[in-house]
Amino acid sequence: MELHLHRLDYTQVGVTSQKTMRLLPALGKKSTQKVAIADHDGVVTCFGMKKGEAVPVFKTLPGAKVARMDLGGAEGTPQEKIFVCSGSQVRGFTKKGKQFLTFEANLTESINALHVSGADLFVCASYIYNHYCDCKDQDYFLSGDKINDITCVSSEKLPHLIPVLACQDRVLRVLQGSELSYDIEVPGPPSVLELFNKDGGEEVLYGTTDGKIGLVQIGDCDAATKWEIGNEKRKGGILCIDTYDIIGDGVNDILVGRDDGTVEVYGFDSSREPTLRFEHVLTESVTSIQGGCVGKESYDEVLTATYTGWVTGLTSEPQRAEAVQGDEVRLSKETQSKIEALSAELEQLQVKVLQGREQYQQSSQSSTAVSAVPVFSINDKFTLCQDDASYSLTLEVPTAIDNLLLQSDVPIDLLDVDKNSAVVSFSECDSQVRSIEGQYGTLQAYITPRLQPKTCQVRQYQIKPLSLHQRTHSIDPDRPMNQLSLVGQFSFAEIHSWVVFCLPEVPEKTPAGESVTFYFHNTFLGTQIEATYCKGEGTFKSDNISTISILRDVLSKEATKKKINLNISYDINDDSVSHTLRMIHPKLEYQLLLAKKVQLIDALKELQVHEGNADFLIPEYRSILDESANLLEEYKKQPAHLDRLYGMITDLLIDKFKFKGKNVRTKVSSMLQILDHYDLNSLLDFFSEP
Repeated sequence: MELHLHRLDYTQVGVTSQKTMRLLPALGKKSTQKVAIADHDGVVTCFGMKKGEAVPVFKTLPGAKVARMDLGGAEGTPQEKIFVCSGSQVRGFTKKGKQFLTFEANLTESINALHVSGADLFVCASYIYNHYCDCKDQDYFLSGDKINDITCVSSEKLPHLIPVLACQDRVLRVLQGSELSYDIEVPGPPSVLELFNKDGGEEVLYGTTDGKIGLVQIGDCDAATKWEIGNEKRKGGILCIDTYDIIGDGVNDILVGRDDGTVEVYGFDSSREPTLRFEHVLTESVTSIQGGCVGKESYDEVLTATYTGWVTGLTSEPQRAEAVQGDEVRLSKETQSKIEALSAELEQLQVKVLQGREQYQQSSQSSTAVSAVPVFSINDKFTLCQDDASYSLTLEVPTAIDNLLLQSDVPIDLLDVDKNSAVVSFSECDSQVRSIEGQYGTLQAYITPRLQPKTCQVRQYQIKPLSLHQRTHSIDPDRPMNQLSLVGQFSFAEIHSWVVFCLPEVPEKTPAGESVTFYFHNTFLGTQIEATYCKGEGTFKSDNISTISILRDVLSKEATKKKINLNISYDINDDSVSHTLRMIHPKLEYQLLLAKKVQLIDALKELQVHEGNADFLIPEYRSILDESANLLEEYKKQPAHLDRLYGMITDLLIDKFKFKGKNVRTKVSSMLQILDHYDLNSLLDFFSEP
């Protein structure tokens, strides 16, 4: 069944955070619903739609930034009470706007996730989870990594409410009271959780920051993964999920909002597998999504809120067909009044702009006037993309970006992406960069929006020594591993801070307990690291000798800064070198073949023009001509890819002999000659020479 939805913009509020818009329950079966939304100005707005106009129900006064919103109410009654959190405070409003609750959680950090169920209030702030019942402390839990979201599972099969935390270290933590019951590994850092059935049940939907979606069934002692949807098309990360039967087949569909502006509807086929039924792209990140009936009775819609505060509906109401040229166009009274209201609003805005310009001109010429820098918020994200081992820098501001300047104190490659130029009409900008492991420093972004007077904000992003590594749940124990061991007078917190400096995705907070183990894999090569450390001792294992070399150099440098004496020992496995070369081999072979094909394209095109056609060419050359556009595009997208691989092999040679106390820089030219006429066996023989 095909789904046709049409876009309608309802209203705009201030800049919004993730999950800060909810639809209040409908009074009748097919009647319209009220919308509650909160923004960074601390204003909670509730409105309904009447004759195509947004009619406010209530609007609170400005205050602290609202980070989350949830609906609640007594069990068995409509969930129509509005709860919002600002800082460490939770406030409750009735559907008419009367404030009935102000609860101070007394947390040292701001609340970033909230769930309300009857008299139970669940809040999370970075690493801390708190459960309150009737505003009295019940349970407390300290997570090993940042908590991004929370939901609670309840059903007849379960003895009590079970809280589920979405944590940055790629796990869902299931709690029982103040204790961890068990955790569930998921394919990416989970950013959002939602119950599949709003009335309860054991099934929980999750979305990840790298764009994957999954469904898990939560039990009392364990969980089962029902299905997962990958992100082959490399769309944005998931910011919000909801379930609603928008297709009308009696089964709840999954509504998804992503940080690249994509809105998706997944329906279920007969095999109970989710399939994409509808997709629409908005120009900014989608912070909240809900399914319901807002614009007109009996017409369901997908309601979204975006980063800059636009509330937009994708409605199932059929829109009038466009008139053919020469046809008489008859507008309904409703449409005419809407056009008149928009014209009047436009005139008012033009007058306001003129008045503002005049005031600015007068004040700029005044000797007593003080120039104020306009303040603007930035929504930024610097994440490692697993597919192509590059970093994606996404910047979003509430106004158009005039220009973006990137400055780095380490060598990086700027890769081609669709939106990596800051165009005046864009309020969002994407850039992709690839770093070189072992070279670390800072990437700075200077963002200049189209505001008067001209102003600029600077954001800094750390490029770590092992920047292309990503956390993983486990590693292959059968690979040949090299080992680096550290012993010294350092605390657990000190060695943890060194690991945070070296590797991405490590929580800044020192883990609980006496020791910890982290696993990582290299997104570019597929090599791995196992890091185990405690007070006074640390062991790092990797199947790539260059990784061990980088760790040794950086860790000893950090220890020297703190004037800590380190006893460093290492155990080098010679088999790991040939193992790493075999892992590089398919990439190197592919890049060499691609470069060879690209070199042939011009000559083959000249032959084709000279001969009139390409029929005389062998099939291999004909296929190169047919695919020339794709080959050139791919070659252009991978600048210095071949040089990068040559650099890795060179580092491997130098590092192998560096651990043996030999300098082999004179051998590099001989190795490059072998690479020019590449053969894996010749390269392996060269590396095995004493």
